[in-house]
Amino acid sequence: MPASPRENPLVVDTSPVSGLPRRRLPFVPVFAQSVAAIAPAGTAGVTPALVIGAAGGGGAFVAFVCAALVTLLVSACIRPMAQRMASVGGLYSYVARGLGPKVAVPTGWSAIVGYSSVAMAGLIAVGAYLAHVAVSIGIADDTPTAAIVVIAVLAALTACLVMIRGIRMSALVTLAVECASIAMVLAILALLATGHRSGEPIAPALRWDGDFQVLAVGIVVAVSAFVGFESSTALSGEAQQPFLSIPRTIRWTPVAAAVIYLIAVPVQAIALYAAPESVRSSSTPLVELLLSDGSATLAAVLDAGIAASFFACTLASVNALVRVLFCMGREGVAPAAFGRLHSRYRTPALAIAVAMAIVVAVPVAALLLGVSAEDGLRMFLTLSACGYLGSYLTACVAAPVLLRRIGESSVYVWVIGTVATVALLVLAANTAVSTVRDGNRMIVVYGVILVLAGIYTAVLAALLPARLLAVGIYDETQRADLLRAPTFR
Repeated sequence: MPASPRENPLVVDTSPVSGLPRRRLPFVPVFAQSVAAIAPAGTAGVTPALVIGAAGGGGAFVAFVCAALVTLLVSACIRPMAQRMASVGGLYSYVARGLGPKVAVPTGWSAIVGYSSVAMAGLIAVGAYLAHVAVSIGIADDTPTAAIVVIAVLAALTACLVMIRGIRMSALVTLAVECASIAMVLAILALLATGHRSGEPIAPALRWDGDFQVLAVGIVVAVSAFVGFESSTALSGEAQQPFLSIPRTIRWTPVAAAVIYLIAVPVQAIALYAAPESVRSSSTPLVELLLSDGSATLAAVLDAGIAASFFACTLASVNALVRVLFCMGREGVAPAAFGRLHSRYRTPALAIAVAMAIVVAVPVAALLLGVSAEDGLRMFLTLSACGYLGSYLTACVAAPVLLRRIGESSVYVWVIGTVATVALLVLAANTAVSTVRDGNRMIVVYGVILVLAGIYTAVLAALLPARLLAVGIYDETQRADLLRAPTFR
C-alpha cells in the first residue's frame, strides 16, 4: 500500500526526480504535447474515413460524439489527480498513490505499450505518407518498402536528436509541426466542403442504418483517435505551473480534437459518398479522392501534412514514454541508468536512445518481414489503443481512492469514476471482440504483456519488496519552492 500522507514530510530538500529542468515550460508547449500525442491532423485525415466506411456518415458522427464523451469522462477523472500531484510518471504514478504499487507497475507497462506502439505506428505513417508524395505528384507508381523504411529511420534519428537536446526544443518543434499540419488539413477540408455541388443530395451520405453492433466497433475506433490526450501529465515536473497548466491541458485537448473530428466526419462523408468505389476502398481514401479529382498538388500537401502530424505524434509519445521509464529508473523497478540525465542537456538521454531504438526497430522489422504499411498501422494502433485503455481504466478507479486517501473525497469524483470505469470496461470488451473477429491478434499480444507485467510485479514483491514500495515518486515540494519572506507576526 502507498504510504500515508502523514508519513511523508510536507517539504523536502531534494525531489526524487531532481535533475529535470523544473518549472520551465509555459502553457502553450505543454498543451502542444497533448495535442501532438493524439495527432489530430493526421488522425482527421485517416480515422473518420475508416468509421464512415463501416457505419456511414451518420453512424460515424454518432461514434465520434460518443468517443468524445467517454474521453471527457476519463479527463474528468484524471484532472483532480493532476491538480494535486506533479507526476513525472503520469498515470503510472497516480495509480501508485491511489491503488498501490502492485497495480501501478502493470499500469506503467500498459502505458509504455500505449506510448511505444503509437510511436511505432507514427513512424510507419511518416514513411508511408512521405513516400506517397512521389506518387501524388506523378514521379513514382508506388511506395516501395525500402523508401518507407529509410524515411522512418531518418525520422526516428531526427526525433531522437531533438529530444536529447531538451524538452523545450522538443516542445517547440512539436508545436510548430502540429500547428502547420492542422492548418493544412483544415484548409483541405474547407476546400472539400465548398466543393460540394449544389443540388446533390447530402442526406444519403449522412445516413445511419441503426446497427448498434457496427456503431460499437466504430466507437472503439473513434476512441483511438483521442488517446494520448493525457500525455502532458508526464511533463508535470517541467511545467511552469503544473497544477494549473496540466489540468487545463487535460480538459481542453479532447475538446479541441473533438471539434476537428466533428468537422472532418460530415465533410468526408459527403465528399466520399459520390466517389468511385476504388477511392472509398482505398487505405488513404481522402488522398485518393483528391487524386481522382485531378488535385495532385493538394494530395501531395495532404500527404505531407499527415506525415508531419504523425512525426509530431511520435515525438510527443516518446517524450511521455521516456519520462515513465525515467521515473521507473529512479524507483529501481527499471534499470537505474534510465533515471540518469545528460550532463549538459539534462534529459534522460539513455532512456531516449533505448526507447527510440526499440520504437524504430520493431516496425522496420515488421515491414522487412513483409507486413504492409497499412497492416502495420492497423496492428500498432490496435496495440496502442489496448495499452491506453488499460492505463485509463486503472486511473479512473484510482482517482476517487486517491482523493479519499488524502482526505478530499467527493461524491462527484466517485460518480464520474464509476461511470468512466463502466464505459471503459464496455469499450475494452468491444475491442477484444472486434479485434478477434477481424483476425487482429494484437489483443493477445497485449494480454501476454500484461501477464508478464504481473509476473514481474510478483517477483519484485517477493525478492525486492523495498523497490516495489518505492513506486509512486513525484516532484515533491522543495524548500527552495517556498516563498522567501519574513513571517508576519
